[in-house]
Amino acid sequence: MTRSFEKSIAANARLHKAIPGGAHTYAKGDDQYPEDMAPVIERGAGAHVWDVDGNEYIEYGSGLRAVSLGHAHPRVIEAVRGQLERGSNFVRPSILEAEAAERFLASVPTADMVKFAKNGSDATTAAVKLSRAITGRARVAICSDHAFFSTDDWFITRTPMAAGIPDAIGDLTVGFPYGDLAATEELLRRYDGEIACVILEAATAEEPPAGYLEGLRDLVHSYGALLVFDEMITGFRFSEAGAQGVYGVTPDLSTFGKALGNGFAVSALAGKREFMERGGLRDNHERVFLLSTTHGAETHSLAAAMAVMDVYAEEGIAARLYERGEKLAAGVREVALAAGVEDHVLVRGRASNLVFATLDENFAPSQPYRTLFLRELILGGVIGPSFVVSSALTDADIEKTVEVVAQACTVYRKALEAQDVSAFLPGRPVQPVFRKFA
Repeated sequence: MTRSFEKSIAANARLHKAIPGGAHTYAKGDDQYPEDMAPVIERGAGAHVWDVDGNEYIEYGSGLRAVSLGHAHPRVIEAVRGQLERGSNFVRPSILEAEAAERFLASVPTADMVKFAKNGSDATTAAVKLSRAITGRARVAICSDHAFFSTDDWFITRTPMAAGIPDAIGDLTVGFPYGDLAATEELLRRYDGEIACVILEAATAEEPPAGYLEGLRDLVHSYGALLVFDEMITGFRFSEAGAQGVYGVTPDLSTFGKALGNGFAVSALAGKREFMERGGLRDNHERVFLLSTTHGAETHSLAAAMAVMDVYAEEGIAARLYERGEKLAAGVREVALAAGVEDHVLVRGRASNLVFATLDENFAPSQPYRTLFLRELILGGVIGPSFVVSSALTDADIEKTVEVVAQACTVYRKALEAQDVSAFLPGRPVQPVFRKFA
């Protein structure tokens, strides 16, 4: 099928004229897609989206992993519509805030209290602030192997895009490697009495080493710091209770978002009562300005979250995400093997949260080969920076995706044999999000 991107190209020019970067999230920028092949989306339904040129795609990684039920899920839309007609924001809390909090804590029973916000960065930064207040310490230890924690200075200072952040702030964030307790203990010992919290994702593409999370919890506590799990991705994707529900390790604080709202803006900071109450009105310590956002408890977003949690519980969504992912991964691996690129086109991660890796002739990660792979997927009617599934994917969607991947692998094989992927690319390769210059 021939695809035109003429209207998307024009729309991207409009976006760049009015919006720095051409998108409100860097990971959605057109630099993340092959040149002149960055579709601008007009609408979505289920696991499919349509761009402004009228091209239809099977979509993966929807909303940067946020839309786990599929676009415009009827239960979610019904709940949102019902609240919009009743007003969305008031001068005092809505009763829906209590209902949503209670519903969340039933899904994540390892937490005692929760506070809602609009985006993940609000929640992770609140966790850092609270940890600093509780411990009286300034430094934060982040997992250096994990891609993203916040748009705020305490994290961005550790990336190549640290322009505008004073060195004094950067000095307060230190990094540790995932899975290495000895290296983490050395860091905690070096900054003994200075580190307020250790923040990480409990797991990403690789499973944690046996005993690692338990050992990390005990180690962090032995040095008087708090353990924070960033569950933005793992929450409601690894399980309804997040990674802590899978691995049985309870952090002091945890943050949720993305799949919680199925595309509606809602995030959450959750944790132990003794810590969370520091941001409340029933504690005798110095108060913490924890989270206070005008739109943090918009009723329609909380209604969306409650509908999402209900659908997960009633329809076994977490199990379906695993089943859909397992079917997709098996198909992709089969066609990669058939094309002879099984060591170059890889599928990694938990079945509910799959990513793909594109390796060059020397088996090193390659942006040009990623570009080639993305290009062939888009031309075949599949779009996504990953293979992260939604529960809306049908068998037919997955079978079509595998067919498109098979064709992509054939072209990939030709590029490997030629040892010149550039000959297969009419434009520049896709770029990493974090880079110092455009």
